[in-house]
Amino acid sequence: MTKTNALRQLDAAGLSYEIREYDFDDDHPTGLHAEELSDDMRERMFKTLVTRGEKRGVLVFVIPVSEELDLKKCAAAALAVLTSLSITLPAVDAKSKPSSMMRQVQTESYDTGGTLIFSDSPEYVKDNGILYQDVVDGSARILYYHLNDSKDDKKLAVIVENVSGQFNVLNITRGAAAKPSSKFLNVGKAVLTSYMKNAFHTSLTFNPNERKLLRDNMHDLIVKPGHLAYGLYDFNVDHPVRITVLMYPANSDPFIYSLGAQILPKDEQRLRGTFQGMTRVIRVKGRYNPDSDGIKYMLLSDGINDQYKTGIDATDGSTVTNFGNYGVDYRIELETRDKTQFYLSPLGGVYAGAMRSNHKGHSKLILTPRGRTYFGDETPVEPENVKEAREEGLALLTSYTELADLGTFNGKVTFDYSPPAASNLPVHIILMPAEN
Repeated sequence: MTKTNALRQLDAAGLSYEIREYDFDDDHPTGLHAEELSDDMRERMFKTLVTRGEKRGVLVFVIPVSEELDLKKCAAAALAVLTSLSITLPAVDAKSKPSSMMRQVQTESYDTGGTLIFSDSPEYVKDNGILYQDVVDGSARILYYHLNDSKDDKKLAVIVENVSGQFNVLNITRGAAAKPSSKFLNVGKAVLTSYMKNAFHTSLTFNPNERKLLRDNMHDLIVKPGHLAYGLYDFNVDHPVRITVLMYPANSDPFIYSLGAQILPKDEQRLRGTFQGMTRVIRVKGRYNPDSDGIKYMLLSDGINDQYKTGIDATDGSTVTNFGNYGVDYRIELETRDKTQFYLSPLGGVYAGAMRSNHKGHSKLILTPRGRTYFGDETPVEPENVKEAREEGLALLTSYTELADLGTFNGKVTFDYSPPAASNLPVHIILMPAEN
């Protein structure tokens, strides 16, 4: 018989082999026909199939000749093999560290806490009017984020109205607002830094039907054209109150103006609504072992591994999605077996935020990043196949990855995180063995 290239390779390698021949039939050119003619070889006959996928590239599979390729099992097998390998890619330059494969940690999560009032639509406000309005009771949080897109000076107020018909007390337990500015990332980072820094306590008392500003100084802050107003407050109230977020002329009284104000239509993003469960608890399953687990990551605010919250726009009753989970306070709980280094890495673009770590009774504010307002501007845009692989549990830590140091911890640690307004999402929380 004429030697094939496969036989020539075996000869070149000095390997012994045995050739089994059968009568080829043009009407039955498949491996199944060969199997039928070789009963004694049936269990040892295989076929080689080559696939090409958008996410994994070229993959080669060897299966019994009588079986068919199960594409779902192939994808799972390929991911299992790739994540079990210790892969080192070439460094980008001589000073770079080699790229490393990361695997996603397994987590469980649930939402708890009170009601989130989210007002971010229209984000660019051209007219005066009510930006959002709803009634809340018990524990709540409000996030407002609006830019003056007109040519005139404006003011933004959060009006609280006691609608319970009885004496009422509202306690603000945590929160912050920054001076309006055209430097959006600075505003976003300033608010989240103050929000994460310290809890505080102030109370408002209400007679039936009485109205007050959530913070007295709101009426003193001018929102100039092109400037952003952003605030984030946690509070609890004994009885129901109506919350109204209002943009109004700088020379007007907010209480008088609100009486005749119309509700402004939302923009295309529709980022406003009322959401139940304002705190998300994420727990990492098992204990992370830096000696055996390698580098791992957690995805936050991606809408797939970390689902976006859905709620109701109280101004029209429609269902809305909080793309990014802005205003949600995350409590990330995990435990390590040994010293572990933690980082935050932005994936969607520029990012400016703050977090808090809690470890062995010590709480620490963490700026993300430290030493500059923002980062993420030097991270290349992810190709779609890289994004999809990351969402499925496989990612690369490269020399291009921008990292904010969250600290080194051993044992149980909790991180307090909230997506910063004006920043891009999602983000990675990365775990790796700590360097000695």
